[in-house]
Amino acid sequence: MTSTETIRAVQENIARVIKGKPRVIEMSLVALLARGHLLLEDVPGVGKTTLAHSLARSLDCSFKRIQFTSDLLPSDIVGVSIFNRQKQAFEFIPGPIFANIVLADEINRTTPKTQSSLLEAMSEAQISFDNKTYPLNQPFMVIATQNPAEYHGTFPLPESQLDRFLMRLRIGYPEPEEEKKVLERASSLHPAEGLLPLLTAQEVVQLQDQVDKVLMEESLIEYLLAIVQSTRQSELLSLGVSTRGALALSRAAKALALVRGRTYCLPDDIKELAPIVLSHRIMVARQAGLHQRSFEQAERIIRDLVDTISVPV
Repeated sequence: MTSTETIRAVQENIARVIKGKPRVIEMSLVALLARGHLLLEDVPGVGKTTLAHSLARSLDCSFKRIQFTSDLLPSDIVGVSIFNRQKQAFEFIPGPIFANIVLADEINRTTPKTQSSLLEAMSEAQISFDNKTYPLNQPFMVIATQNPAEYHGTFPLPESQLDRFLMRLRIGYPEPEEEKKVLERASSLHPAEGLLPLLTAQEVVQLQDQVDKVLMEESLIEYLLAIVQSTRQSELLSLGVSTRGALALSRAAKALALVRGRTYCLPDDIKELAPIVLSHRIMVARQAGLHQRSFEQAERIIRDLVDTISVPV
């Protein structure tokens, strides 16, 4: 099987569980192949956790789920050091972060102290503990879910944490026909359990390496930078996109090209990805009279800014 056929098979595998959401499934794979992390933000009950579970089941990789609560501690994620009487020394017991795919469920229900314990893992794929550094297994991906900030008992993610996520996605409610298929499906607490793994960890790493070889012409790089610059100069925004954000958009565009069977990027790749890759990295200015953390407002501003930039021919 070619890489394109393999990727399509994984998409179809996940679509057996997540009905009527081909774009969300495609973008999840883009995040994985771009070595990025995924933030799923939506109301309860639309399939955020099921999507993460389905993606993990489609890969022959280790998977761990962390349920974030207000009393969760950093050691519950990273691991703990326990005294071994036989060896007369402290021994490090790795936490759930040492899996290939980590589901951080309801990440905004825990305190900022615990949220920040993910920072090093997400940016450098390693953990520092007791003056030692432990590399994480590859591929490594954090899929975090959260309810919108208006919900009770939530701690909004700080900007530094949000910037570590490659993209923020919203699943949305399914169409009535697709929702009917879900209701007619044989009742199961874990619909993703029936999925078979189609890719090994090594094959995922090879696909990630292929993403690095996808061609992005200089005119496209300039187009991407013009979009990033426009966010920094806009009066509607108090915080523009960082250099990390520009790198993320570049990697995501290359991954999208590979997922769609191309060895080169198109302007449409950048245009399509900009709202979901950049919207969580900006802050809406207070004088704009908008809700600072509003998902829809941030995406709309990015779309409007992208439309003002001339597309390279």
